[in-house]
Amino acid sequence: MRVLCPSRSHFRPLSHLRLLGLVALLSAGTPAVADEGWSAMPLGTGRPYFYAEGTPGTVLQDTLSVRNPTARILNVRLTGGSWLTLAAPEVDVPARTRADVPFTVRIPEGTPPGDRTATITARASGRSATVRVRLRVRGPRLPALTVEHVRVRDDRIAYELVNRGTTDLTPTLAVHADGVLGPVLDRAPRTLPVRLSPGRRVALTEPWSGRPGFDAVDVRLTVTAADGAVRDEAGASVRFVPWGGVVGVAGVLSAGGALVVVRRIGRRGRDERPDRRPELAAKPDELTGAMT
Repeated sequence: MRVLCPSRSHFRPLSHLRLLGLVALLSAGTPAVADEGWSAMPLGTGRPYFYAEGTPGTVLQDTLSVRNPTARILNVRLTGGSWLTLAAPEVDVPARTRADVPFTVRIPEGTPPGDRTATITARASGRSATVRVRLRVRGPRLPALTVEHVRVRDDRIAYELVNRGTTDLTPTLAVHADGVLGPVLDRAPRTLPVRLSPGRRVALTEPWSGRPGFDAVDVRLTVTAADGAVRDEAGASVRFVPWGGVVGVAGVLSAGGALVVVRRIGRRGRDERPDRRPELAAKPDELTGAMT
């Protein structure tokens, strides 16, 4: 790829693209090879994809080659990514020829350094072909990574990772949890199956099938990347309570308490009930007087 000044355009007007300029004969006397079908690839030989490097604000240029070995005219529609600008959205390729279509890649100002991937897609005759464009934005490479929003949900630990640096990162994760009586979970660092580009945030979960049934636990996640050059930790506290058992115990305690109250009320009623026999025994003189 050639680096162009951001303020200048490399292309001349392409209003006659379908007839002139970009269509070149492969060989005038070559017989038709209709069975091979059409193809789209980087101009030249030996390149499976496009590759470019540049700093923010520059414009890079390369050329896509669409080959038509068939015996008929081929109409090809072209689309690219947000940073790509094709010289034409479509091109008619005569039989047994090729069309070379330039395109530009403009790197926006303020783009953080790192690797980017885009595609150019060509569509014709009911099928499509895709060519990758790999772009490296140059600049200071500063790795930075954070782990955030740690929480325990049922039998999983949920969390988020954020790449706050300027380079792609493949993080590793270690998990540790302490209960009231000591460690209940301890997992050694392992590489996560995710690649974080600069600025990307991803939500992940970690399985925890053997979590305690009744405990107070502090969970801590440790992430590292860039061969240990970046590191961050975050955690959460959770209380595991078997609510079904708690409800059953509470019911038993409530029933026992009610029985105690009923017994106390029964005793109090018997203590306060009047006894007629002491009243009769307390008045013998009165009875004797009445008889005399």
